[in-house]
Amino acid sequence: MTLASFQSYCLAKKGVTEEFPFDNNTLVYKVMGKIFALTSLDEFLSINLKCDPEIGAQLREEYASVLPGYHMNKKHWNTILMDGSISDKKLITWIDASYDLVVAALPKATLAALNRL
Repeated sequence: MTLASFQSYCLAKKGVTEEFPFDNNTLVYKVMGKIFALTSLDEFLSINLKCDPEIGAQLREEYASVLPGYHMNKKHWNTILMDGSISDKKLITWIDASYDLVVAALPKATLAALNRL
């Protein structure tokens, strides 16, 4: 997966914005104002994705390129090294799971607004 394909995939999801809330390099994807994915704009070496704690721990055991979330809550976030060891299909599945986790936690009114988009 390239940075361009990562950006396109995230932005194609309903209610998603691309922002730089931390600095000019940290590219952040939010759904209805809540973060579900992050990466570096300058060097596409890794991505951070939200993950169910049990599944996240399991992925870290199974894949050497899946690490506890860098600069994130290590229980709920994974950092995936973009070293080519994880297929694009699997990365897409993980991006979808991160998005779905965030959407599931949205307040009812925000979820209703998302569904109207």
